[in-house]
Amino acid sequence: MELNELTEKIIGAAHKVLFALKPGLDEKLYERALAIELTKQGLRCESQRQFEVRYEGQLIGTLVPDLIVEGLVIVDPKVATAFNDTHLAQMIGYLNITGLKTALLLNFKYASLGIKRVAN
Repeated sequence: MELNELTEKIIGAAHKVLFALKPGLDEKLYERALAIELTKQGLRCESQRQFEVRYEGQLIGTLVPDLIVEGLVIVDPKVATAFNDTHLAQMIGYLNITGLKTALLLNFKYASLGIKRVAN
């Protein structure tokens, strides 16, 4: 599946979740519902996969993205007034550590889904 087609399917699934649950719930609820919907649509969805973070060869901790879809796209559900520089910086860091090239920030705060694609 082409990356653009995959991100569009993820966004479609997020719209379906938002329509069903309505805006303003806790981020983890949207994350779990989105994982269910993506799996239902036949997409491989990993939740809370851990990545080791190393500095100068030394393990300094772990990074845990919310969702990784088809091993290609990091998906981070948010419930925020707006995306800000911190959200974008976090996704850039996630992409750097995981080696993936694309992330989707999805904002479930309002009736209209907020979407921000981040590429490394």
